[in-house]
Amino acid sequence: MIKLKGIAASAGIAIGPAYKLSREEWVIPKQRITEQEVPLEIQRFEEALIQTRHEILDFQKKISEGMGNDSVQIFEAHLLVLEDRMLIEEVISRLKSEQLNIAYIFSQVLKKYIEVFSKIEDDYLRERVVDIVDVGRRILRNLLGKEGRVRKLLVDIDNKVIIIAHDLAPSETALMHKENISGFITEIGGKTSHSAIMAKSLEMPAIVGLRQATEKISHGDFLIIDGAEGLVIINPDEKTLASYYHQEIKLKGITQKFLQVKDLPSATLDDYKVDLLANIELPEEIPSVKDHGAEGIGLYRTEYFYMNRKDLPTEEEHFQAYRHVAEALRPYPVVIRTLDLGGDKFVSQLEMPGEMSAFFGWRAIRFCLARPEIFKAQLRAILRASVYGKLMMMYPMISGIEELRQANVILRECKQELAREKISFDRKLKVGVMIELPSAVMTADLLAKEADFFSIGTNDLIQYSLAVDRANEKIAHLYEPAHPAVLRMIKEVIDAGHKNKIKVAMCGEMAGDAALTPVLLGLGLDEFSMPFSVIPQIKYIVRSISVAEARRLAAHALTLSTGKEVEIFCHERLRKILKAK
Repeated sequence: MIKLKGIAASAGIAIGPAYKLSREEWVIPKQRITEQEVPLEIQRFEEALIQTRHEILDFQKKISEGMGNDSVQIFEAHLLVLEDRMLIEEVISRLKSEQLNIAYIFSQVLKKYIEVFSKIEDDYLRERVVDIVDVGRRILRNLLGKEGRVRKLLVDIDNKVIIIAHDLAPSETALMHKENISGFITEIGGKTSHSAIMAKSLEMPAIVGLRQATEKISHGDFLIIDGAEGLVIINPDEKTLASYYHQEIKLKGITQKFLQVKDLPSATLDDYKVDLLANIELPEEIPSVKDHGAEGIGLYRTEYFYMNRKDLPTEEEHFQAYRHVAEALRPYPVVIRTLDLGGDKFVSQLEMPGEMSAFFGWRAIRFCLARPEIFKAQLRAILRASVYGKLMMMYPMISGIEELRQANVILRECKQELAREKISFDRKLKVGVMIELPSAVMTADLLAKEADFFSIGTNDLIQYSLAVDRANEKIAHLYEPAHPAVLRMIKEVIDAGHKNKIKVAMCGEMAGDAALTPVLLGLGLDEFSMPFSVIPQIKYIVRSISVAEARRLAAHALTLSTGKEVEIFCHERLRKILKAK
């Protein structure tokens, strides 16, 4: 029995034989062509591009029909790669100057692009190299007249297996129907890779970034993969196998129990109502949001609009996306977080500086205030879309009242412009503040007087307060959501909000932590926003406790001295609550 650790990409347990996918490698001939043959080679290239475009659109349509529109946005990125004028012009320019066959020229340009993207420091952008590889291989297949071997292998699988691959293109991941593939493991990728996003949409256990997986795992090896822990067990012993079979059955049973309450009110035993909303990044996640019983969107991240492109998104692009989400969720609320680039999220076209400590630099609201032309395009779009549903918006990384006022000045300018242009918008649009910095906590009483609502972003609040970079494996163990300081800050924010009669929400990962739900409820949190997959579980817990009991638990938790003590206490109480239910 061997245990390997990768990156947890999609939760769940899968048990079964390994099925290794080896990607076909083509020999691209290098042939001289005459000047007279250049136009013919250009024509072949254009035909391959058109054919590839038709393939992607056809595939996008099938995915939309088969998966309820989930993850379709990913293939928009493929079309952007396909239409990249810089890439196309470089291919044609080199074809004319070097006079070599088009398949060879394209393969060399493709190789250069892949190398450039692979060296980018930003994880999100580096992982987008999979889009270039996927589209590039499609074009090469069409130039060479080859079939997609991996696609054929996936379609032909007729028994339960766990896929092992160096990497999987989104188009390949989308072929993994639940009836014949239990889960997958890849050697590369991260939590934001498209394969990870697709796995979550399929609700399929997945582990990515497991180096040398194709060497350490043999075809036919019996595997257990624990998607929540990022753990792979090769050829488990009987005791381990029995334990995981039991966990798998229990997990399915618990999941079914949670799903039974997904459409019921999120109210405590003594009828205290809280709102349970979802965090999303892509509009295509909406069907899953609805399927899991969410009462709206508490955090709509908008950074995706700026990824995978060499230009900035237009106001109209923003507007169409926001309108779609507002209409799809109506009458439920949709809270849009304005642009939060910086820190671990950089985009080259914005000319953001490299910094020794990017998390503490030019990011989020600071960037928006410095680049009002970019900020205004988004604000105008949000205002325009606000008449199509119950839209709200919030500013990220506000450090104090001055930044809130500066942002609101720009918002007022946008309102005045739209009024002059006679464009409708919701004049009572609610504007909130994300509480992510200790300075915002300490001035929450001031911010509450000028904000319509608060949303606590615990991911950043915890790392800034405890001086812990959650991506640094050497100190990751110090990242403690249950730390007494964190609980006290949350209470202070909630108290300041309620004193000024505004709602207080939470949209960080802590909001979806089942063990902490009773304590957060007891502290007075009005709204929990989380990944849609955990909403049924949190709703089940809310419905299993009275708010009076939750307040007693919160009061006791605040008396504890360490995060470990709080964590143990919360887990013990959760077990008792679920057992009593």
